[in-house]
Amino acid sequence: MDYTTVVASTSSELAPLQYIAPYSGCAIGEEWMENGEDVLIIYDDLSKHATAYRTLSLLLRRPPGREAYPGDVFYLHSRLLERAARLSDELGGGSLTALPIIETQAGDVSAYIPTNVISITDGQIYLETEMFNAGFRPAVNAGLSVSRVGGSAQIKAMKKIAAPIRVELAQFRELASFAQFGSELDADTKEKLAQGERIREVLKQPQYAPVPVEYQVIILYAATRKHLLDIPTEKVLEFEEALFEYIKTKYPEIPESIKETRVLSDEAEQKLIQAIGECKAKFSAAE
Repeated sequence: MDYTTVVASTSSELAPLQYIAPYSGCAIGEEWMENGEDVLIIYDDLSKHATAYRTLSLLLRRPPGREAYPGDVFYLHSRLLERAARLSDELGGGSLTALPIIETQAGDVSAYIPTNVISITDGQIYLETEMFNAGFRPAVNAGLSVSRVGGSAQIKAMKKIAAPIRVELAQFRELASFAQFGSELDADTKEKLAQGERIREVLKQPQYAPVPVEYQVIILYAATRKHLLDIPTEKVLEFEEALFEYIKTKYPEIPESIKETRVLSDEAEQKLIQAIGECKAKFSAAE
């Protein structure tokens, strides 16, 4: 909290105070940005902000529109979020990154306020209650989450390895729904279901446990190249820890190469395949 400022307007505050709070926080962030600092501002959440503005507008007898929001509710959030910027070196080189949070009602991402904010931002991460309750954390729905920056923000190794994951997860969700009603599944469908389960497992992440990008590449390579199909689903996270430890001890040059060159070279890939095979043999023997 040493580098954090909290501007709070709770639900017990009057609607005008809830309405003005995000703009006050943004003004504080802009001061640091203009002094050359890099600032992250989190708006939690803009759904409540829109509700406060709707209350204010109705009290002012402005004509209500869709879902009783006033006609300028889009401008309400666009003028706030478009204050996020990256300044040129001549202006100090500071930046302000905005992370708005929106609450969906019953998971409806197509409602008025969510679609407004989605159209303004550079993408969205959609968190699903059902996945969270099922133990998949972070509970990111890959089908509804979008990045307009995309692969431009990834290193080449990650771009190459992670490319098929989104499609495989989407196929897995469809097949999993179908499999609930199908008594007999062919071998190909069973393999896709098993593959999807293992990809979902490696995407689980404990709280306060960041994974360096070079090790993300390593475990995603193992998952996408079907090296984990013979590892029981409930043992995948345990194997992931064992693989990281084995590579740190026996093959430290693999993550070092990925970190330095930002690509997975043919030589590093061959060593990685060998390391995965050796670790699997050791892991199975210990069972």
